[in-house]
Amino acid sequence: MTEDPTDAVALLARELLLERRASLIAHSCAWALGLSDRPHLARRSGRVVPTGVTLGARALSGFPLGSDEDAPLGLGEARPGTFRDALSALTAEGDLYADRFEVEALSPFVLGTCVQALALASSRHPQALAELLDELGEDGSDPPAIVRAAEWEPPLLIVAEQLALAALGDQPLVEVESAGLPLSLVLAAEGITREAVADPELAAPGEEELAGALFLAEAALRDAGLPQPVPPSAAEQVVSLLLDEGLEPSEVIAVLPHLPVQQDTAEEVAVILEAREI
Repeated sequence: MTEDPTDAVALLARELLLERRASLIAHSCAWALGLSDRPHLARRSGRVVPTGVTLGARALSGFPLGSDEDAPLGLGEARPGTFRDALSALTAEGDLYADRFEVEALSPFVLGTCVQALALASSRHPQALAELLDELGEDGSDPPAIVRAAEWEPPLLIVAEQLALAALGDQPLVEVESAGLPLSLVLAAEGITREAVADPELAAPGEEELAGALFLAEAALRDAGLPQPVPPSAAEQVVSLLLDEGLEPSEVIAVLPHLPVQQDTAEEVAVILEAREI
């Protein structure tokens, strides 16, 4: 039985999405930047009205940002002041920030991932790609149109949301926003550069992935309860924690200077990774 060409490329897109997890986290943090300054809104007599405080002020006071009535089941139960809680908050238009998160952050990221998967398929699955284009009646000149026709986005959006919420959902909103600042500045600089020159020199490759990897690494060390700065005796544990979080060895090395670890610990981590021949 020959493999369904649509399934072959769809599987590649899913694998690529999982590989880009750190980048997804970074983009999610960048999207969240500024949420604390938005007004907190509530439904009263069928109308959406301001309560007089911002989301950030309400979060600091320990009050929930959303309501059980509006929060979708997919978000799960949220602790007050967390990113998950902020997603269940109301916007001025009466929808939820969760809806905007999907449209403004997750959907573009998933579409970009699918387009990248198409490019990879030309070398990894050329026959399957050719059959797919033939089935869809496409010539390959409009990758987003191919992605929409193949209907890859809906299931991958679910996966992307699960990955983002698993990493960020229970983190305090202010910490998520803080982690999003570096990438937000990079993206803003890229936009200015694109407007200034015809062929812009963009930020160094992998910068957005590094921002996401750093967030995951910091959370892993914090949740593990290791003493900080982490001593050399815990180097093996640091390696296991970061690799278990999905970081690539090269990402581990790149984020070490930014983590609360002793210099001897960072050197020992590098030695361990080299010894494992990773």
